[in-house]
Amino acid sequence: MLVKNILHLEVNLKLNYEEKRSLILNGDMKKVILILAFPVMINNFIQTIYNLTDTYFVGKIGTTEIAAIQFVWPLIFLMISFATGMGMAATALISQNIGAGNNDRAKHITGQILVLNLIISLISGLLGYLFSENIVYILGASGDLYINSVKFIKIMFLGMPTLFSMITYASIKAGYGDNTKPMIYGGISVVINIILDPIFIFIFGLGIEGAAIATVLARGVIGFYSIYTLFEKNSLEHINFSHIKLNLASLKKIVNIGFPSSIGQSTSALGFAIMNVFIVSLGEGTLTAFSIGNKIVGLIMMPAMGIGSSIAAVIGQNLGASNVSRAKKAVKSSIFLTTIFLTAGGIILLMFSKNVMAFFSSDMEVLSLGSDYLFIITLGMPLMGLFQILIGTFQGSGHTKYAMYMMMGRLWCIRIPLLYIMKNYTNFQPDSVWFAMISSNFLICSFGLLMYFKGNWTETKIENYDITCQRT
Repeated sequence: MLVKNILHLEVNLKLNYEEKRSLILNGDMKKVILILAFPVMINNFIQTIYNLTDTYFVGKIGTTEIAAIQFVWPLIFLMISFATGMGMAATALISQNIGAGNNDRAKHITGQILVLNLIISLISGLLGYLFSENIVYILGASGDLYINSVKFIKIMFLGMPTLFSMITYASIKAGYGDNTKPMIYGGISVVINIILDPIFIFIFGLGIEGAAIATVLARGVIGFYSIYTLFEKNSLEHINFSHIKLNLASLKKIVNIGFPSSIGQSTSALGFAIMNVFIVSLGEGTLTAFSIGNKIVGLIMMPAMGIGSSIAAVIGQNLGASNVSRAKKAVKSSIFLTTIFLTAGGIILLMFSKNVMAFFSSDMEVLSLGSDYLFIITLGMPLMGLFQILIGTFQGSGHTKYAMYMMMGRLWCIRIPLLYIMKNYTNFQPDSVWFAMISSNFLICSFGLLMYFKGNWTETKIENYDITCQRT
């Protein structure tokens, strides 16, 4: 049955607006999830290829450069988390309004989130660029790690609006149940990045700075074009300049829903940065193994991440249409599909973990530590899938406080304290990182299930939503 559904995923490219809405509200649930999730999986794969491309080419320079990218990435994610959170709010509000038949209000939210995220990207990018040296220093980097980290992060901060444009576009399209266009544009962008990486890194001799420049340029060209398409008259969303005129009531609605998600993601990013401090104290080899291992696990996690992201639109539209039982069915079907995908992927990863690690590094210490990481983390991979489904459920319903509790609690209340205890009071050493990760996933998923069965997440966020979209 799963194979049959996957073979029909091409239908997603042909569905018009009403057909897609009807499919989400009335179609076979597993088919709906796969149709919506498949483009997200591909897009996640594309984004992983971005990182793997940089890792591959930068790895030709040295281990320290790879470690530097891993070291500063949580800082970049910290700065973009507010925009991502607002995007989650936009997805929830757009999908619920579409489900309720409020199409013009959905377009209004589209315009508001475009302007809001543009402002956030400019401010966060400027602040990050100005204070990057201080931040990297405070986090404990020194020597070559410090130098390379600053080089990479400064350029990435300057290019923040280019990354935001792609995130915002994907969030808007997700609310409409269209994940195909972001996938296509993302694919084009990664091809550009693959071409530009060796040019800037080796031919122009810019090293790790070249990797950052290539990524910013590749995302910028496609990101800005994707936003432009929202203004085209033949697009599903077709907004005009009246939609981007800021409305305080609309912004308040978005911020009220998006802020908890932003806080959850930003504190998670900060938590990962703190984790890096612990990890780098165990040696650069451990940080490098963690960096490479995360990218490999990210490939296996793509189905779960795709389903977790796409379920937000299914939840939102069905709650907007007052079909709670179908929203619950979406959650159960998503958990079932995710468990199958991750179990199969985990088995394959266990069989070839050493070979995969060897593709990215020939350092024997990195190979040994990375293989241990992949073995331990694979055992708890279904928990990582459940985490993604619960986050997507709470975000799609607009109950982002629950998602915030899960994201913050996993790192700050469980993982970091466990890592500190294991590092200082056990003999696990590098393995303490992997054990802390799997333990925190188990405990936070238990909490998430309690919130799910409590049932408050089924209440929609569009009641008394009386914003009038004026035309000028």
